[in-house]
Amino acid sequence: MNSLRTHSHLKKQPGFTLLEVLLVIAIIAILAAIVIVAINPSKQLSDSRDAGRRADVNTIINAVYQYSIDNDGDIPSGITGTLTEICTTTGAACVTAGAVDLGVLFASETYLVAIPEDPQCTTADSSCYEISQSVNGRITVSAPDAENSTISVIR
Repeated sequence: MNSLRTHSHLKKQPGFTLLEVLLVIAIIAILAAIVIVAINPSKQLSDSRDAGRRADVNTIINAVYQYSIDNDGDIPSGITGTLTEICTTTGAACVTAGAVDLGVLFASETYLVAIPEDPQCTTADSSCYEISQSVNGRITVSAPDAENSTISVIR
């Protein structure tokens, strides 16, 4: 009976063992890795930039056709049969860069306030979008720097 009394003061203290803590940390790490892979932030960002590019390409082609409607079917001068970069300014800077000057679209802010620019474009005076006209008169506007898919609109 004495031996029971001497050991009765050694009650088990509440708490977690090292093994339990390590298991919880491992489970949290695995779940975090799964969530990060499922969310894939870099893919989400590139998808959102491509969505902006699609909107910009449609804005440009709509402005060109609105100009054409208002000008008896004539399109802005400078649009050729070869895909050529669109200049964000007007005048000599466009000619020097070999880009298409669509200044008539935004000069009076009738069709555009400004030429849209690719979200990752770093080229001065360039929108990083391209435009051309086919022999049949169809206009093509494309975003050559698209990240996930080809973005091109032909009307």
